[in-house]
Amino acid sequence: MANVPRFKLNTGALMPAVGLGGWGGDTQEERENAWKFMLTALRAGYRLIDTAWSYGTEKATALAIKKSGIPREEIWITTKLHHQHGPYTEKFFQESLGNLETDYVDLYLMHWPQTSIWVEGVTEPEDEYGDLITTDEWTLNQTWAKMEKLYESGRAKAIGVSNFSVKNLEKLLETANIVPAVNQVEMHPYLAQQDLKDYCDKKGIVLTAYTPTGYKNVLTDPTITELAEKYRASPAQIVLSWHVARGVSVVPKSSNEQRQKENLALLKLDADDVKRITALDRNQRLCNYANERGKVNGWTYEQLGW
Repeated sequence: MANVPRFKLNTGALMPAVGLGGWGGDTQEERENAWKFMLTALRAGYRLIDTAWSYGTEKATALAIKKSGIPREEIWITTKLHHQHGPYTEKFFQESLGNLETDYVDLYLMHWPQTSIWVEGVTEPEDEYGDLITTDEWTLNQTWAKMEKLYESGRAKAIGVSNFSVKNLEKLLETANIVPAVNQVEMHPYLAQQDLKDYCDKKGIVLTAYTPTGYKNVLTDPTITELAEKYRASPAQIVLSWHVARGVSVVPKSSNEQRQKENLALLKLDADDVKRITALDRNQRLCNYANERGKVNGWTYEQLGW
């Protein structure tokens, strides 16, 4: 069993610092078969799977857990509320519970701060340019109020947000009764987001990094490859160890069994090396970045607070 550190949330729960990203791909077949890489991860020692309604891998998550034989209470399940579902939070939360074959989730996240319009049978309503059509008639504050009820019911053991900036966290906290336990954002050495980290630390919000290794862009950076040689480790191990040294949890996606095992094997980096990696920051988004019209999921950087 891998010796993975855990971070304490503001609920008192201890969340594994390294989890498995549950993105399965774009096709139905890829999503249905995601249980295979999830199962190898659970057997390798992972105890957190990060899925989402929009990933289409909640059912695969349930199947992997069932096949693993590991008791449900030993596995941390994170899933997310789709940006279209804010007004219907209870309905789609129940759908997620059904997909996951469980009566609770360990962490439920608001996937995006913006809300898209409701179109029956269309989960990503787009305008003529291919941009998500968002609405101001439903706010992140209203969605959060509905998520607070899920927390109070005990069916979501912790609630949090994803893709939130300081600006939108401030907006949420104007009306929130419960401070988010987690904020999951794109974060890697090229996008260190120190201001967001400082803010979340001050508010007692744990950050989780998606796209944590920064793809080949970061993994082939001369500083990272030099440190990989120094520590006799993979570049991914260097970067993931940097995150955890900063107090940031990570959910790398890998379907390769060997890399899954490597990603669990964290290193103790020298403080100076942690600083060197942080200094690579260039405020560069590699996963969710603006299109030619300056939008990400229908919102501008200004709206997102990026």
